[in-house]
Amino acid sequence: MLAFTIRRAFQSLTVLLVVGLVAFSMFNFVGDPIESMLGQERTDADVERLRTQLGLDQPFPVQYFKFLEGAAQGNFGISYRMGRPVSEVISERLPATLELALVSAVLAVIFGVGLGVFTAIRRSGWAANTIMTLSLIGVSLPTFLIGILLIYLFAVELGWLPSFGRGDVVDLGWWRTGFLPQSGIKAIILPAITLGLYQMTLIMRLVRSEMLEVLRQDYIRFARARGLKDKSIYFHHALKNTLVPVITVTGMQLGSIIAFAIITETVFQWPAVGLLFINAIRFVDIPVMAAYLMLISVMFVSINLIVDLLYFSIDPRLRADRSGGAGK
Repeated sequence: MLAFTIRRAFQSLTVLLVVGLVAFSMFNFVGDPIESMLGQERTDADVERLRTQLGLDQPFPVQYFKFLEGAAQGNFGISYRMGRPVSEVISERLPATLELALVSAVLAVIFGVGLGVFTAIRRSGWAANTIMTLSLIGVSLPTFLIGILLIYLFAVELGWLPSFGRGDVVDLGWWRTGFLPQSGIKAIILPAITLGLYQMTLIMRLVRSEMLEVLRQDYIRFARARGLKDKSIYFHHALKNTLVPVITVTGMQLGSIIAFAIITETVFQWPAVGLLFINAIRFVDIPVMAAYLMLISVMFVSINLIVDLLYFSIDPRLRADRSGGAGK
């Protein structure tokens, strides 16, 4: 287990270095931040002075290694647009993204697994068929369109929920949460449903497919022949074996929730790091863009690493293969 963990951690670190290199390389072709920072009255001397001050006159390898050195210390430089430390700006926006991703993930997992089990057990019923038909909406429609439809229905027509913003927030030390005020709770409902709907339907359909496959196995027939109750068969034997392959896909989807929250944050004007990234692109704010992609990469790689470790600990076949391979 220790050797597997070390190997996966080393692979994760390699992925982060490659992502940082690719991202930093791409940003050099986005545009020139000097153009947006200086006005029309700028002179060549002003341009050269600012370029030297920002370190943009140095070779690319030097810029990249300075970025890595600062990132390892939690220092991503100064935002070209706001003139503030990037780490400070992101730390102010990060709680909004994490709270939105957390609520979306919880909704996706709870309803995805629950509805997947229900539609597998009651696969011939009208309720299961209706749920499977409606699930095509979450799979087929793009995220931004789902968000616009929810805004039109629940904010414009019914007036039940706000259409944009985070609502009121409460400071808990360095964390600004919207879970405590009523307006904050109401504000997160529509973005969370929009962000988690695709993942929920994907998890539901995967759980249903795996559950139906498990229910056809011989040990399920033996369990029925022994007189075990349906509840014990479904939730103790079948569901436990269903979740082994589901964990991997679910972990990847939870990582994508954070990565693709940028679309939902833009639609609902959610004041988080995704919206910050969109504004950074407009102003060619390279430190913010690089820090955002590195942050998302760290989260995505960390989630995948945790999923791999869980998969390794849950599935005894992997441990047996590792033990057998070690003994050869």
